[in-house]
Amino acid sequence: MVLFLHRLGWFVFLVLLQVLVLNHVHILGYATPMLYIYYILILNAETPRKSLLLQAFFIGLCIDIFSNTPGMNAAAATMMAFTRRPLLRMQMLRDVTDDYVPGIRSMGFYPFFRYVLSETVVFIVTLQVIDAFTFFRMSELMWKILTDTLMTIVGIICIDTIRRKK
Repeated sequence: MVLFLHRLGWFVFLVLLQVLVLNHVHILGYATPMLYIYYILILNAETPRKSLLLQAFFIGLCIDIFSNTPGMNAAAATMMAFTRRPLLRMQMLRDVTDDYVPGIRSMGFYPFFRYVLSETVVFIVTLQVIDAFTFFRMSELMWKILTDTLMTIVGIICIDTIRRKK
């Protein structure tokens, strides 16, 4: 029950942060941090696939409802959840427990950074390609992907560093 309430608290906090603050931040007119994906990143390593996909879809749907983006975030978050297990296993140590939670403390900085980078790229590329729905402005699309990815990674590393300090 405590774990459920802890996850629910993170879910609500990240959705509200994204909807009320971060969706209105556009650095240089392009870069928008998407910190709500941190919720998907920090789920236990052995979270059942169906549960992971449903949680990712639901958090994306919540962002879509408040942002008036019909299904774009839900699709990108679901794609990210779909690729999470293989990308996480590439970075994990072999002898980990079922309650392994990815983070800087448990993985070390560089493996966690590679995990966050790969998952963020999957998410941002999916989201921006769906949003653009064309490849005619490829340079603008690449610039948005690059800036959104950088802002999201910096934000996630900061949140995880602050959260894991004891």
